[in-house]
Amino acid sequence: MSSGSLRAQDPGSFLIHNGDRVVFYGDSITQDGGYATLVEAYARTRFPAWDLRFYYSGVGGDTVAGGARGDIATRLERDVVSMHPTVVTLMLGMNDGQYRVLETPTLDRFTAGYRSIIERLRREAPEARLVPILPSPFDDITRSPQFGAGYDQVLRRLGQGVEAIAAENHLATVDFGAPLNAALVRLLKANPELARTLLPDRVHPSASAHLILGAALLHAWHAPSLVTRVGIDARSGAISPSENTKVSGWSAGSGSFTWRQLDGSLPLPIDYDNEAVAIAIQAGADLESLDLEPLAVTGLAKGSYQLAIDGQAIGVFTASQLASGINLARYGTPMRWQAFSVVWGASGGAETQRVRRNLMFDGLADPGTGTAAQTLAALDEKDQADRMAAAAPKERTYILSLVAPGNPSGK
Repeated sequence: MSSGSLRAQDPGSFLIHNGDRVVFYGDSITQDGGYATLVEAYARTRFPAWDLRFYYSGVGGDTVAGGARGDIATRLERDVVSMHPTVVTLMLGMNDGQYRVLETPTLDRFTAGYRSIIERLRREAPEARLVPILPSPFDDITRSPQFGAGYDQVLRRLGQGVEAIAAENHLATVDFGAPLNAALVRLLKANPELARTLLPDRVHPSASAHLILGAALLHAWHAPSLVTRVGIDARSGAISPSENTKVSGWSAGSGSFTWRQLDGSLPLPIDYDNEAVAIAIQAGADLESLDLEPLAVTGLAKGSYQLAIDGQAIGVFTASQLASGINLARYGTPMRWQAFSVVWGASGGAETQRVRRNLMFDGLADPGTGTAAQTLAALDEKDQADRMAAAAPKERTYILSLVAPGNPSGK
């Protein structure tokens, strides 16, 4: 019994494509990396056969004029254009408003600088798909504004400037302000103390908030929701048309069923029992819709069944639960633990790139520093290839065993 040949996952209208080189550009919120590493983890695990590169080019304190690691010309050439990007996200504004009432000269400087960035990238990286991101919030929801309507309203006004520039250039924006402000409102109603943890210093997102932002970016990019889909009739061993997996080796014994799967994707490396993940979901992050791995087994005798994958117990489910379908992505499967190695590598890659950038800026006149920067660039390239290899799915053995026969009521 086999479901047939494995077909590659359909990317649909997902913004990222095979062969892309993605640069995340911005200030300290991008330097923190959380939302960006979620995007990398998603792309690498959902499309493990793709050859992708991700570059984390956020620098704390940056504005449209640049900052501590170079003026804007230096920053764009060194940290964006030299990477030969095909996708560039831009999130600036938090520092441009200067944390005070917005004055016309400030708005004019920001919009002029932002427009210049877009024009320069269109000229020097013409193949890149540019994605302006509206500024993430300043928390004026769980805490009282420091002046007038508050600094977040300044950021929304800067965001309007970004939208106007994007419209001039026929670019689609992604809004980070609306989903995170909505999350603050939602949590504030349930637990004010918990709500304040999303932006602990009013500026920088927590791990939970980064998950909200990363999910918002993936949804805006039309990221496909499906990991795999499998349906099995235990009576006949018939396999419903499966999606993004090859099912083979079906066998049935006394209250026990075995099969093998070679999937085309891995689930997201998200532990749904983790506190940060739980807070993000409570705040409205739509994570599970990005992470659907349904398994349905019909035709089972009433009772409870233990599912094991590669000898690892996953959970115990009733026949009715299995018939309705369970989302394996919610459980600690071997596939999910494999996926975690990808996101751990992404975090390390961001740090390697940060150190390289600092060396290039601080040691411009030192040949030894230049050699070290080249060594780090080679290390980053190797690490990116390793992350791609780590995401390659493996054939897994599934065993479903009856552990408690059902009673006449079917429970």
